[in-house]
Order: sequence, then C-alpha cells, then structure tokens
Amino acid sequence: MKKPKFRRQESFRYKKLGEKWRKPKGRTSKMRRYEKGKPAMPNVGYGSPKDRRGLHPSGYKDVLISNIRELKSLDPSTQAGRISSTVGKRKKEILLKKAKELGIKILNKSFY
Repeated sequence: MKKPKFRRQESFRYKKLGEKWRKPKGRTSKMRRYEKGKPAMPNVGYGSPKDRRGLHPSGYKDVLISNIRELKSLDPSTQAGRISSTVGKRKKEILLKKAKELGIKILNKSFY
C-alpha cells in the first residue's frame, strides 16, 4: 500500500509554511477533526510491515561505506553500500570497481 504525502495544514496556501509535516492543533481545525476533503493525517494504519521497515526502497539495508575494508564486510544478498560524501573522486572509482567485482549494489552511483 502506497502512503500519501503527509503535508502540513494549509501549506498549499502559504509558501512560508513549507511541506514538512506538523500536527494541526487548532481548536476548530477541520483537518484535526478528520473532515472529508481535507488532507490525510499520519496514524497507525499507515505503518509499513515490520520486515520492510527501515529498508531502502530497493529492499536492501543501507550501509555507509568510506573504504574498501567496510565494503568487503557487506553481505551482498541483504546489504547495499552508500559511498560517503567525504570520499574523493579517485577512491570512489576504486570502490565502484571493487563493488562490481564483489557483486555489491551501490545506491549512489551517479557522481558528477
């Protein structure tokens, strides 16, 4: 089941409010009272299954990588690497080649 984008009350009206979710607390708030035609509010029924919770949309567990040793310690069947932003271009290329050899999925391949 796809979850709706939970948007802040009246964010469509005022740009300064932004899209980020904030719970409506007004006394006469139509959204707080779940009136028809108002945006959805997060609640228990929208939760994801326990075995899928916290995973990357690809289904892998996201693990931050900054060197080859960390890359080698990954389990290719359940984990995928994300190369740290502090790693330079030369080392990124080395990590990508090594990941390809080991059959490990890298989540942020598109650099520069």
